Amino acid sequence: MIKVSVSIDVPDLKKAETFYVEALGCKKIRDQGDNMVVLSAENTDIYLLQRESGTKPLKSGAVVRDYERHWTPVHLDFICDNVDELVSKITKLGGHHEGGESGDWGSIAYCADPFGNGFCVINE
Repeated sequence: MIKVSVSIDVPDLKKAETFYVEALGCKKIRDQGDNMVVLSAENTDIYLLQRESGTKPLKSGAVVRDYERHWTPVHLDFICDNVDELVSKITKLGGHHEGGESGDWGSIAYCADPFGNGFCVINE
């Protein structure tokens, strides 16, 4: 069996922990050293890693960490019962709501955490 975990780089570990626990309902599992917190969202562990802006994620590349809003083809989807309620919590805790859509299948809200990491909130 393979278990999936997700790592999210953030510049402010305490603010990130508060956001992911209070806005998205993750549960704190443990602190892991001074620069990492492990959270759980159902059967997925989320590792919040404190990393400074401008540092290199790869020794061999020229790319540096940037916490402005960014896009990546890989992102998290948080499945919930009430998209509007969750979006309200997200924006109250410093996250961003960037639109959405709905149909017979349910609703989706496009969001980002306070550090520019995008994710979706979905009601099916």
